Order: sequence, then structure tokens, then C-alpha cells
Amino acid sequence: MKDTDRQLLVDLRRALLHLHKTLLDWERAAYERIHGRTSPGSLLTALMNDAQFAWLRPLSELIVRIDESLEIDALEGPEVDVDALVSLAASAIAADEAGNAIAQRHHQAMQEYPDAVFAHRAVTNVLKARY
Repeated sequence: MKDTDRQLLVDLRRALLHLHKTLLDWERAAYERIHGRTSPGSLLTALMNDAQFAWLRPLSELIVRIDESLEIDALEGPEVDVDALVSLAASAIAADEAGNAIAQRHHQAMQEYPDAVFAHRAVTNVLKARY
């Protein structure tokens, strides 16, 4: 992988992690309004199993794929398809009130939580660097 591609993935991963945490904070607040305060362990269980958090799982999985790709590259494994990862990231952060359930929830978060707008913008800035 070229150094510029590696740096792009590192930057994208960092921005996606921040977005994921921001969206998780927003969703956790909604979850706790219904279920009461949750411990970190209970939150992790809910994140993995509760339907309310299902829309965040594709973003979690994308971050893991980027981590794996960076690790594969470091070990000089098979070629990493950076363009595919960038395309997946663009799809994963789509916020559209008329889109699929994930895009709708992302859109709602951006309407209700200003931090989500800033975190989303950071990811789009990284993606723009690719094109």
C-alpha cells in the first residue's frame, strides 16, 4: 500500500472512531432515558445485542475492517482495496431521512445532536481528500 493510502486509512479510522463514539453517546442517552443509567459492561452488551443499537454495528464493522487492512499491510499481506474501504465509509455515513433505517437514524442524530454534525464533517473531510 502506498504511504498516502495508508495515511488516508489511518485518518479515516480516526475520524470514524470519533463519529462512532459521538453517535454512541447520543444513542446511549436515548437508551438510558428508557432503561436507566447503564454501566459500561451493560452498554457493551446492549451495543452488541439490542436492536436500538443495530444501526451502529455497520460502522463498528467498518472500523474493524480498516484496522484489519492496516494490519495486513503492515505484515505485507495481500493488497488492500483502499477504494473499496473509502466507498464503504461514504455509504456508512450517509445521513438521509428518506434513506434506509441506518441513514434515517444517522440523519436524526445530526438533527438533534450538534456534536454529530461536527464528527460527520470530519469524516467527509477525510473522504474528500481521496477525490
